[in-house]
Parts: sequence; structure tokens; C-alpha cells
Amino acid sequence: MYIVRDVKIEDAKRLLEIYGYYVENTAITFEYDIPSIEEFSGRIQNITKKYPYLVIEEDGEIYGYTYANTFKDRAAYDKSCELTIYLDKDSKKKGYGRALYEALEARLTEMGIENLYACIGDPIEIDQYLNRNSEEFHSHLGFETVGRFHKCGYKFDKWYNMIWMEKLIGSHNL
Repeated sequence: MYIVRDVKIEDAKRLLEIYGYYVENTAITFEYDIPSIEEFSGRIQNITKKYPYLVIEEDGEIYGYTYANTFKDRAAYDKSCELTIYLDKDSKKKGYGRALYEALEARLTEMGIENLYACIGDPIEIDQYLNRNSEEFHSHLGFETVGRFHKCGYKFDKWYNMIWMEKLIGSHNL
């Protein structure tokens, strides 16, 4: 049985192991180099000052994480946030992603967040570095594609598009 819980700074090493795979082997992240543990820990500390950062754990092992972050750094965007999720490369199709996002969405709703956004690498042609699984995952959870940037990410000597997906979770009442 798995649990979803708040991140602890001691989780940084395991989360960086999960993330490092995607940096080195995929175009899911457009980051080229794995951050240092200090940099990654700093990211966790900065994000958790304002937003939830959750991990999913089963039998004492972390299999994924998700967090919300600033969508745009202007006051008018404070009811919106960007989401990020990474799962251990060998733990897909186990319900971890859905469990993480449902828990995150519930927390964000409690905070008064109205709009969720996901920035997703989008292959021009599916290849060994990028497929459409993330887009399909988000779509399955109620996100809709609202924008596409063409050839904006360059990794592994290839160009990739990027899409923005949106999910409205609030009532948008004044």
C-alpha cells in the first residue's frame, strides 16, 4: 500500500535519482545537466515556501514526486500555478501519477488555486527520447492543450515542441 506525503529535505537524494534519469535519457525535461544535490535541495526548499511538494512512497521506497510552482511571477497570476511530476522510470502504470496529482490538486484547491498548468515536451516525431505519454496522462486527468510552441527545445541534437496544458479547478467567482 502506498502513501502520499509531504516531501522532506532528506528525500532530495532519491528524488534527484528519479529526475536524473529523465535529464540524461529523455527530452521530458529540457535540462541538460543533472543538478547538484545542493541545487536540487535548494529547489525543494524554495518551492515548499509557498506550494505543496509531495512524494509517493510504498514499503519505505519513494517512487515519484509532484509539486506546484509559480506560473508567472505577477500578482494577477496568484490563482494559477504550474505542476510538475516525475515517476521512477520503472514504476509507471501503477496509479502513482494519478494518486500524486489528485492529492496535489486537493491541496491546491484548499489554497484557493483556480487554474493548473503543465508545460510538456512535445515530439515533432516520436523518438527514443520523447513520446506523448505525458500529454496523454494529463489529458486523461482533465487537462486540455491550450498552446504549442514550435521547435523551442533543443536536446540530443534534435528540436522539440512544447505544449501548455490547462485544467480549471476553481469556480472563478469574485
